[in-house]
Amino acid sequence: MIGIIIAAVVLIFVAVLLIRTVSLKPTEALNAKVELDTSARAEQYGREFASIIRHETISSRFDDSREKFYQLHETLEELFPNIHAKCEKNVFNGSLLFKWEGKKEHDPILFMSHHDVVEAGGTWEHEPFSGDIDEKGRVWGRGAVDTKASLFCMLTAVEELIAEGYEPACDVYIASSCTEEYSGDGAPATVRYLQEKGVRLAFVMDEGGMIIEEPIAGVKGVYGMVGVVEKGYGDLKFIARSGGGHASAPKKNTPLVRLGKFMADMDKKSPFTAKLTPTVKEMFRRTAPNMNFGMKLIFANMNIFAPLLEKLLPSISSVAGAMIRTTLAFTTAKGSDGLNVLPQEAYVTGNMRFIQHQDAEESIKLISGIAKKYDLETEVIYSDAACPVVDYKSHAFGLVEKVAAEVYPGVQICPYVMTGGTDAKYYQAVSDNCLRFAPLYIDQQQYGSIHGLNENIYAGTLPMGVDFYKNMIRNSREGI
Repeated sequence: MIGIIIAAVVLIFVAVLLIRTVSLKPTEALNAKVELDTSARAEQYGREFASIIRHETISSRFDDSREKFYQLHETLEELFPNIHAKCEKNVFNGSLLFKWEGKKEHDPILFMSHHDVVEAGGTWEHEPFSGDIDEKGRVWGRGAVDTKASLFCMLTAVEELIAEGYEPACDVYIASSCTEEYSGDGAPATVRYLQEKGVRLAFVMDEGGMIIEEPIAGVKGVYGMVGVVEKGYGDLKFIARSGGGHASAPKKNTPLVRLGKFMADMDKKSPFTAKLTPTVKEMFRRTAPNMNFGMKLIFANMNIFAPLLEKLLPSISSVAGAMIRTTLAFTTAKGSDGLNVLPQEAYVTGNMRFIQHQDAEESIKLISGIAKKYDLETEVIYSDAACPVVDYKSHAFGLVEKVAAEVYPGVQICPYVMTGGTDAKYYQAVSDNCLRFAPLYIDQQQYGSIHGLNENIYAGTLPMGVDFYKNMIRNSREGI
C-alpha cells in the first residue's frame, strides 16, 4: 500500500512538472528576425561612422596624453554641427558631456557610450583602424561594437531631432568618457559636475547588452539583453615569501608551489555562494519558453530545481555561473628573476567580480582566509562595491521594452546580470535607474570580437539604433 502511495505521489509530481513545461508556449522572440537596413541612409551612416573608427583612441592608465581624443572631437564637430551649435558642451580632460535643454517637464535623462578603445593586437582581416566597409555592409575596426557605434547613433539621433525643430520634454544629456576601458577619471569627473549642478537623472542608459540571437546556449530567438545588475570589481595580489636559495637544493612548499596549490584549489572548487537572484530568475523565466525541452523542463520548474541549478550552473556555463556568484580569475604572476634561483617572494594577481549577495568585503575576507592556509599574504590593489540592482519592473525598464517593440518588432527584452564593468557604476550617485543596453543588432561573431580580433558591425543596424534613441527621447515622459 505504501509503495502504491509513493508511486502515485511520484506520478503526480512528474505530471505537474510536465504540465508546467508544456504550458510554456514559444514567444514571438523565437521567430523574430532583424532585417538590416540596406537603404542609402544606412550607407551614409556607415561612411560617417567609419570616419570615427579611423581615429585610434586606445586608452591606457599609463598614458596621460589626450591629443588623440581631441582629434576625434574635431571629427564629431564636423559630423554633428547642430549639436555643437545648440547644445552646451563640457570637456573633462578628453571626456565629453553635451546638454540639450528641454522643457523641464520632468527629470533629465542621459545616454552614454565611451569613445576610448582597447589595444588591437594580432592579425585582422581588415586593419583595426581602417574603417573598411566590406561587401556585406560591415564596418570594420576596433571600437565598432565597444562602443563607438552606440555613441554614433545617440549623437545622430539628437542631431536629426534638432534639425527637425523638436524640443524634448526634459533636458537630454549625452556623455562619452575617454577612460572607460581602465576605469579612469572621465566618468567620475562628469558625475561630479552633475552633482555640483544639482542634476538628478530619471534614467541613465549606457553600454551593456545588445540585440542578439541565442543569447544563452539552448535559448532560441532574438533578445535584447538589458543589464540591470553590475557586479563589483577587485584586483588582489596573493604573495608567498621564503628565504630564497639555490634551485639545486629546493625545499618543500617553495613560494611558487604554495601559490600553485592555492590556485589549483580555487580552480577545483569555488568558495563563493551561488544564488539564483530575482534578476536571474526573471531572465530564465522570459527565455524558458524558447528553450529546448530538457532545459525547459528544468526552468519551467525553477523553484523546485533552484538548489540543483545553483550547484550545477557554474559547471555547465561559465557565463551563467558568473551571473550567480562572485568570481576569481588569476591573471598575472611573478617569481624569481633567475632561472636557477628560488624566489624570496612570488605572487599571483586575481581579478574578482563581486556579486550583490556576497559583496566585496565578505568575498575578500573569505578568499584571504583560504590564502592564509597556504601561508600567503593578501593585498587588495583595488576594490569597489557591486552596484544597486535596477528593478526590471521600473518605468525606465518598461520604456526600453516599449521602444524596442516599436523599432524591433518581435524581439523580446530581457534583464540580465552584467559580468563586466561599465562607466554606469559611477552614475548611481545621480540616478536610481542605470540601465546597460546598446540598442544595436550584432551576430555571434561580432559579439565574440569585443576586445578580440576582427571587431565589426553592420552599417545596416545603425538606422535602427538611431531610431531607438529618437523614440527614447520622444517617449521619455512615459518612463518616469
